Amino acid sequence: MTSTSSEQRPFQATDLGTLAVLPWSGEHPDEEADMPFLLAYSLGDTEGGPEATAEAMRVLLHDAGLPVGGPVVDGARHPSLPVTLLVEVDQAVVTMPHLHAQCVVPPEWLAAVKQRGHAYFMVTTRAWPDAKPGEPVDEKRLSEFAGDEETLLNAAHCLLPARSLR
Repeated sequence: MTSTSSEQRPFQATDLGTLAVLPWSGEHPDEEADMPFLLAYSLGDTEGGPEATAEAMRVLLHDAGLPVGGPVVDGARHPSLPVTLLVEVDQAVVTMPHLHAQCVVPPEWLAAVKQRGHAYFMVTTRAWPDAKPGEPVDEKRLSEFAGDEETLLNAAHCLLPARSLR
């Protein structure tokens, strides 16, 4: 008897390995104003390696209703989306089923999110082992990873309305 490939293992946060969230702001191809971006990725540092973290990310995204490789989900048009963004002082906090992640954001990111009212959130199943949390990532490395076709096609993309405590 064989098992079906549609069976999913229950989500376990430890399967994600070290999860990082990286903020930046920059030009959006279709618009004049800067876009605030958040990129979530794993270092791929679990016992099962990058393959195991990729599968855990797929389960996480499935549970959050975010399609990998699918269209950009607009959180403002899908109020029941279980993914939220809280922006307070110099912190961005993303909450989704099974996960609560925060990062320090630079002033230019805050200005962009204030102007737009939302951020572009991308969660990739592709591991990025050499971009460790707390260590600077230069623009070239970020562009090479975040703009790579493999990263983009193996990611969920959404626009998250920015909320604050006020």
